Amino acid sequence: MVNESIIVTAAEYILQGKVVAFPTETVYGLGANALNPLAVAKIFEIKQRPSFDPLIVHISSLESIEKLIQYPDKRIYQLAEKFWPGPLTIVTYKSSLVPDIVTAGLNTVGLRMPANPIALKLIELAGVPIAAPSANKFGLISPTTAQHVKKQLPNIDYIIDGGKTNIGIESTIIMLNDDGFEILRHGAITTDEIEKFIPYHSTHNTENKILSSGMMKSHYSPNKPLYILGIHTIPYPTEECGLLAFSQSSNHAYKKVIQLSQNNDLKECAANLFAAIHEMEESDVRCIVAEPVVEKGIGIAIMDRLKKAAYRFQNS
Repeated sequence: MVNESIIVTAAEYILQGKVVAFPTETVYGLGANALNPLAVAKIFEIKQRPSFDPLIVHISSLESIEKLIQYPDKRIYQLAEKFWPGPLTIVTYKSSLVPDIVTAGLNTVGLRMPANPIALKLIELAGVPIAAPSANKFGLISPTTAQHVKKQLPNIDYIIDGGKTNIGIESTIIMLNDDGFEILRHGAITTDEIEKFIPYHSTHNTENKILSSGMMKSHYSPNKPLYILGIHTIPYPTEECGLLAFSQSSNHAYKKVIQLSQNNDLKECAANLFAAIHEMEESDVRCIVAEPVVEKGIGIAIMDRLKKAAYRFQNS
């Protein structure tokens, strides 16, 4: 835990309409007062984020929910009791208190209570909900350390260095509908876990619509080409490439190998994924090659990030 005076200063910056980078359990967020449209506009400017891509609103208490949503929904509290604080974002109809710039003009808002004591203390001390996407340039690799933030966003108002994040990939995002929920973005909390509390029901109305963060086909991209073994043709010699290894059968013909887990633990792989891509990006390899994982549980989220990171290199 960082010194509370640092968090107090950050909270003061938030209330002054400034932008603060802070750690959550997933990745570092770039936060502003969610109720201040001018402050939120700075997030879009700093990230070079398109205005059609909505932001997630972070809260520190269940009491905040009622004023941010249009209709009472007991399912939110049911899910919050199980998964909050934690890496689950719930999209539901917003109240008029939430500025349109936060939701990209949509009538829905994504709410989350992060499971990080620094983040929770920051929101509590600021006394306002904080809108925060990941603290990186739009479409590039998400940051899991303060150093990653500084590399991409060196001129933001304030950064709280809370060390490395422990989950390492962004939250699961679900949207509530009349019959249950549907997944907008996969994360550490799986469909099966959520289905224990409310039913899964896809309306298919979310296809080709940007209803939450992380829904674009190209995202999380490094500045070096990234390819997935067995899915993409790799146009460079193996000895010039770096390998992100998920299994223990690493091919040492690669110029650089990063083992994401020593015991094939997918949660450990997810926690180390973005940091490893940052490290590869800064090395002298010509491209990054990733071993695929089984798309089950958190493996679905890992493959989602890898496919989106690789997308622009297959379509350029």
